[in-house]
Amino acid sequence: MRIPDTRQQGGLSLVEVLVTMVILAIGLLGLVGLQARIQILQAESYQRAQALMLLKDISGRITNNRNNAAAYATGAGSPVGVGMTCPALPTNPTRRDRDMLEWCSALQGASERIGTNQVGAMVGGRGCVENLGNGRFLVTVAWQGLAPISDPPETVDCGENLYNGGTGSVCIDDLCRRVVTSIVRIATLT
Repeated sequence: MRIPDTRQQGGLSLVEVLVTMVILAIGLLGLVGLQARIQILQAESYQRAQALMLLKDISGRITNNRNNAAAYATGAGSPVGVGMTCPALPTNPTRRDRDMLEWCSALQGASERIGTNQVGAMVGGRGCVENLGNGRFLVTVAWQGLAPISDPPETVDCGENLYNGGTGSVCIDDLCRRVVTSIVRIATLT
C-alpha cells in the first residue's frame, strides 16, 4: 500500500503565467482600440455641435433680416466657408453683407487660431442657403467627418463630392460628408 504524497504545489508553472499574460495583453489591446474609437466619436460630436451653432446663427440672421431673406441664397453649388475667400465688405455694406462675411469666417474657423491657421470650426466647414420658394429657405452646414458612415440624403446637395479622399481613401462617395439642415420660413406679412 502506498502512502499518498501530501506535498502541495509550490508555485505557478510557466505555462500558467504565459496564458495569463496573453489574456491580459488581449484585454489591453481591446481597451486601446476602444479608447481610439472614443476619441473619434468625441471629435465627431464636437464638430456636430459646432455645425449646429453655425446653422442656428445664420438661420437667426436670415429671420431677423426677413425683408432681404432672398439675398442670403447661395445655392447648393456655391457654398461659403472653407475653400473660398470670404467676400470683402463693400463701401456701403448691407446687413446681409456683414452677416455672410461673418458666417463665412466662422465656417472657416475664425474663432480660434493656431499660428496663422484657423481651427475654430469643423474640418472643411461649408454652408449653403437655398431658396425653396414661398418664403422657405433650406440652410445647410456641411463638413468632413473623421470616419466613413453613410452618405447624406440625396436631397441635400451642399458640399456634395467635396469631401472624397484620394486614391485608396476610405472617404469615397460622400461617406465622410456630414450635414445638418434646417428650413427657415419667412411669413408673408400684409
